[in-house]
Amino acid sequence: MFSQEELKKRVGTYAADYVEQGMTIGLGTGSTVYWLIQELSQRVQQGLQIQIVPTSRQTQTLANEAGITIVDLNDTNGLMLTIDGADEVDNELNLIKGGGGALLQEKIVAAASKELIIIADGSKCVKKLGAFPLPIEVIPFGWKQVQQKIIGLGCAEVVLRERNGQTFVSDHGHYILDCHFNVIEKPLSLNTSLHDIPGVVETGLFINMADIVIVGTEDGKIELKHA
Repeated sequence: MFSQEELKKRVGTYAADYVEQGMTIGLGTGSTVYWLIQELSQRVQQGLQIQIVPTSRQTQTLANEAGITIVDLNDTNGLMLTIDGADEVDNELNLIKGGGGALLQEKIVAAASKELIIIADGSKCVKKLGAFPLPIEVIPFGWKQVQQKIIGLGCAEVVLRERNGQTFVSDHGHYILDCHFNVIEKPLSLNTSLHDIPGVVETGLFINMADIVIVGTEDGKIELKHA
């Protein structure tokens, strides 16, 4: 049996093999991506030349410390691929993301990429999404009205995210509502309904976006799931 952290390190290191010389890629956010950044840092020191578009300030800081060149998404013609983590992955490779609070930028970067590769340990794989509270990024003005409309869609509980006793504010100045649906039967339909609510900036539902999911299993093996 391998620890969760060991599995994250294994899949992060494995995913680095998808990054080729001269690529401009999107680089996600989270504890699994941390290990990918560490591996890419070693390869950059050995001569790998890449540019990355970070999906958060946290990733930008880590990449800077690792000596990886950072570029603005507006200064690219699109990305060859993005590698990111996920909070849940279902059997159709639909995702819940945003546990770290970077879902808006993560989705913009993923949408700008020819390929989205997700790295995760086996605990993130589920039959149906929803056990992990769905993050929804909203503008601060009128957030309580948005909260009520989300509850009206069948959500059991909608909690304004806090950190260290203060309301959490995303990199782009928004609030995040963590929505306890428990089971999401129709992710695509729910995503559409949520986007119809004025004040919703983005949802943590990534539908039909992932191309490959790299999973680290309990016994230390790597499994690949293709869309």
